[in-house]
Amino acid sequence: MQTRSKIDGGILAAKSKCFKRLEKFVEDKSTNRVRYVEVDQAQGQRIDNFLLGLLTGVPRSRVYRLLRKGEVRVNGGRVKATYRLREADRVRIPPVRMEVRGEGAVAPVPRVQARALASSIIHEDADLLVLNKPAGLAVHGGSGIALGIIEALRQMRAEPGLELAHRLDRDTSGCLLIARSPSALRELHAALRERTVKKRYAALVHGIWPTKRNTVRLRLHKYVTPSGERRVRVSDQGKPSRTDFHVVATASRATWVSAFPHTGRTHQIRVHAASSGNPIVGDSKYRPDALRAMELELGIDGLCLHAEKLVLPFRGDWLKFVCSPPSAFVSAWEALS
Repeated sequence: MQTRSKIDGGILAAKSKCFKRLEKFVEDKSTNRVRYVEVDQAQGQRIDNFLLGLLTGVPRSRVYRLLRKGEVRVNGGRVKATYRLREADRVRIPPVRMEVRGEGAVAPVPRVQARALASSIIHEDADLLVLNKPAGLAVHGGSGIALGIIEALRQMRAEPGLELAHRLDRDTSGCLLIARSPSALRELHAALRERTVKKRYAALVHGIWPTKRNTVRLRLHKYVTPSGERRVRVSDQGKPSRTDFHVVATASRATWVSAFPHTGRTHQIRVHAASSGNPIVGDSKYRPDALRAMELELGIDGLCLHAEKLVLPFRGDWLKFVCSPPSAFVSAWEALS
C-alpha cells in the first residue's frame, strides 16, 4: 500500500507528463498537420485504448468517431476499435480539436478515490497489478465519468502503459487484473480467449436456488434501450452462454451462490440468474421492481455480485488470487438471513 505522499507525488508526476504531451499535441494541431506514429511499446494494445492515451483532452466519443469515420488509419487502411496494434504499425492521427482548459484538461484523481484504489491492490509485480475492485467505480472513463480505475491508476502511479486485462461492471466488486507491459497484456488476453482463466463469483440471489440447478445455458443478446442504456436479454439469436452455479448457503428469502462463468458475455451471471427466477440482490437492471422495496427496507443498496477468485496460467506458472467480499455484501447477507 502506498503512502499518501507517494500517491500525491505520483499524481504530480503524471500530471506533468500529461501536460507536456498535451502541449506537444496542441503545438502540432496549430500547424494543422496530420501526424504519423510508428508503434513500438504499444504493440498488443487495442487501437482505441492507444488513442485515448495519446489524445489526452479529446472526448472519448470523439476518439471513437474518428475510428468509425476512418480518419484514423493503420498502415493506410481503416481499422475497428478492437484492432490490436502490431510492432511497426504506422498509425495516422488526423488534426483534432483539443478541449484545452488549462490544468483542468487532466482531471486530478480525488483523494478519496486515490486512497480507495491504493488500498485495494492485493498483488503487484513487474507484470501485473491485481485489485480487489471497490463496487461503484467504473473500470474506465466515459459516459459522464471523467476518470475510471485505469485512468486513475495511470495518473497516480505515473504509468501510462497500464492496461485492463478484462473488465468488471461498475457495480461489481472483486478481482481485477491490470497488465503493466504489452507482453503481459498479450499473454493475459490469450489465456482469456482460450478460456484457461477460471473465475468464481459470489452472489446473493432472491429466493431459494434449487440445488439441482447446476448449470444455466441461455443464449444472450446485447441491445440498447431508447434511452441509450446497454442491456442484455435471452434470445435465440444471442450468443451461446454457460454459467455453473453452486449453492453455498440458504436463508429464508435468499441464497448465497458461487457462480462459474464458462463464457464471458456482458452481464452474463446477472441475466442467467434473473432468467432462472432468482435475480441477484440489488440488481436494478434485471431484478423485478417489486423486490426493490424489500431491499430498501433491509438497508441493501448495491449489487451483491463479487468476483471472488481468479486462477490463470501466466509466465509458465499458475497464479491464484482471492478477494474477500466487501462488508456491504456480508451485511446484506446478514440482513437477508
